[in-house]
Amino acid sequence: FYMSYFVDLGITSYTACYATQQAVVARRYSGELDRDCFLLTEHPPVYTLGKRGGEQHLHVSKEILAQKGIDVVPIERGGEITYHGPGQLVLYPILHLRQRRMRVTEYVCLLEQTMIRLAASFGVTVVRNAKNPGVWTEDGCSKIGSVGIAIRHAVTFHGFAFNLNTDLEPFSWINPCGLTGVTATSLAKEAGTDFDPTEVKKRLLSILEDLFGECTVVDSLHSVK
Repeated sequence: FYMSYFVDLGITSYTACYATQQAVVARRYSGELDRDCFLLTEHPPVYTLGKRGGEQHLHVSKEILAQKGIDVVPIERGGEITYHGPGQLVLYPILHLRQRRMRVTEYVCLLEQTMIRLAASFGVTVVRNAKNPGVWTEDGCSKIGSVGIAIRHAVTFHGFAFNLNTDLEPFSWINPCGLTGVTATSLAKEAGTDFDPTEVKKRLLSILEDLFGECTVVDSLHSVK
């Protein structure tokens, strides 16, 4: 039986949130933090390049991106290029896999299952793709959620990004996750209506507790000891 913290960070810059993840990972590994953490956030517009990420998958110039206020940030998670922006739920689980006796493949599967169940709770069916991590529409042509993880000393960071009420246009300026012929979609687009983030977060928390164990909701990381 595992206890975790759940922290809604609100809107955070990508680089600031990355630094937060690093600090929590260090505390979790050292034992200073005796529980896993789920960090939930939204980011201002940003493209991130994973270990295999290449700017050849970016179809607009850095000058245009600068005009639109979109940064490009190289990071050490797996995967290619992806986009984060307002209306997208980004979850960063800081989990000690060794203590949970959990394999990496099992962990990735649970992240995908979290998004599948979240979409299903609103009447939208999304599925896995055996060749590409993340979750997709049933026809396999549109991606609604991405998974990209990193692990340090058996502790996870990075996580998943789930398109809720997201502006999808910036996805058209890249090959999402380095894939051609793929479009991005959102829960709002698939359901034909926008969603109340408060209700979505409530359901997400319930699903996380079902799949990963009980979570204590805290207001900020200052409450995490």
